[in-house]
Amino acid sequence: MQRKMEIANTKWVAAAASIWIQSFSGASYTFGIYSSLLKSSQSYDQSTLDTVSVCKDIGANVGILSGLFYTAVASGRSGNGRFFSGPWVVIFVGLLQWFVGYGFIWMATSGVIERPPVPLMCFFMFLAGHCQPFFNTAIVVTAVRNFSDYGGTAVGIMKGYLGLSGAVLVQMYHIFCGGDPTNYLLLLVVVPSLLILTTMPFVRTYDTVIAGDKKHLNGLSTISLIIVTYLMVIILVENIIGMSMTMKICSFTLLVLLLASPLLVAVRAHREEKDRFVSLDFPVTEKTTLLDAPKLNPSPDNVVMSNDMDVLQAIRTTNFWLLFTAMLCGMGSGLATVNNIRQVGESLSYSTVQLNSLVSLWSIWNFLGRFGSGYISDAYLHSHGWPRPVFMAITLALMAIGHVVMASGLLGSLYIGSLIVGLAYGSQWALMPTITSEIFGIRHMGTIFYTISIASPVGSYFFSVKVIGYLYDQVASVDDHSCYGNHCFSTSFVIMAVMAMLGSLVAFVLFLRTKKFYATLVAKRILK
Repeated sequence: MQRKMEIANTKWVAAAASIWIQSFSGASYTFGIYSSLLKSSQSYDQSTLDTVSVCKDIGANVGILSGLFYTAVASGRSGNGRFFSGPWVVIFVGLLQWFVGYGFIWMATSGVIERPPVPLMCFFMFLAGHCQPFFNTAIVVTAVRNFSDYGGTAVGIMKGYLGLSGAVLVQMYHIFCGGDPTNYLLLLVVVPSLLILTTMPFVRTYDTVIAGDKKHLNGLSTISLIIVTYLMVIILVENIIGMSMTMKICSFTLLVLLLASPLLVAVRAHREEKDRFVSLDFPVTEKTTLLDAPKLNPSPDNVVMSNDMDVLQAIRTTNFWLLFTAMLCGMGSGLATVNNIRQVGESLSYSTVQLNSLVSLWSIWNFLGRFGSGYISDAYLHSHGWPRPVFMAITLALMAIGHVVMASGLLGSLYIGSLIVGLAYGSQWALMPTITSEIFGIRHMGTIFYTISIASPVGSYFFSVKVIGYLYDQVASVDDHSCYGNHCFSTSFVIMAVMAMLGSLVAFVLFLRTKKFYATLVAKRILK
């Protein structure tokens, strides 16, 4: 029994539990599944639908409260031993918002309650989105603290599974909901809630740096790539030849087993770390820092960088506003794309199967962008000293290209364009939190990076409502608010391409400003 408790009380089990929560909590990325139901059941035009979806985006990206709450109850080691403290409390507050938000949306769209006024629907859509910062803050900040030397890789994995969760939830939709978006909303109310409630106690902070961290993080990365490859195969098979219900159930069962496999990494890591400590003949504690067996001089930079700032101090810096502006252009236009991807597909006469595949594939590209940018930026930072903002500039330039492809209206342009935009959009969600922790410090990281994240819903509102919604309604039918043809969205994507390129230029300026800082950061890590 004691051995089982030791295994459960490690940062690797915390990582596995975090992966499970992230894998089922990205419902905001599946808005395309039920957006048409919401539009028809509530008699919304496109601008009103976009307004409601932006409220979800505002909730999902305005995480100042979650950051402050995390600092208050979870900033100490494992919650300082108090019951009502630790990352799990932050996750639980998010879970309450998830349950209430999606519960109300399900009741409204299924007819359990009368059609609510638009402002009330916006409020509960906000709640459905606002749970995400609480999950993210608890999981991402905890991951950065637990794996401080490989923050990019850790954030990429955690944020990657959030992006991938859209594809996981779509698989559940196909199997359990019979193609009915109303049943899907009910599923969101019940299944993820139970899973999150079960796993959240295991998400804890362990301020340690172990020699095998990179090895076992690479193990988690390999599992992640296997899962994303498996999901892509399932999606392609469903789209090309179709799958029977028996095949779908079997494939989903295997997916669940793959999602459970990070626990094997946790067991292996615990065994190796315990053997290493035993060979050195001293006890294992959460306070122990081990970079190499004989080197036991923990540096305070392992946990908290010397340049820790609070949110007010960060806001007064030029780097904060450069990062904010880059995210306004990049995350805003990317989020507007995913919010309207189903309507874009409908305007080009894509089938329902193809539209659902687009939503799933977006999750795949989103995951690869998050995971890949975190891993690659870590590798180039450690081996060549490349500052992370240079990768932000590159990926935002790629996003501009993706928007141009989607504007072209050529055969397959929606698949190719969404692939490029999805990769680039996902990259920002791995790069921005890690850059925030490095430039402004880790102590108030949750508050600062979610303050920067406000740029995402602000940009989404501008691009979704003022650009896409407005231009769409100008050419849509007066009777049913519908439009068919490439002209419905092409101008909007050209505008977003220009703004994404502007974001790339701003990120390049941030790169120039932080070159010396990153050179110093790399030198500190080499000297540890």
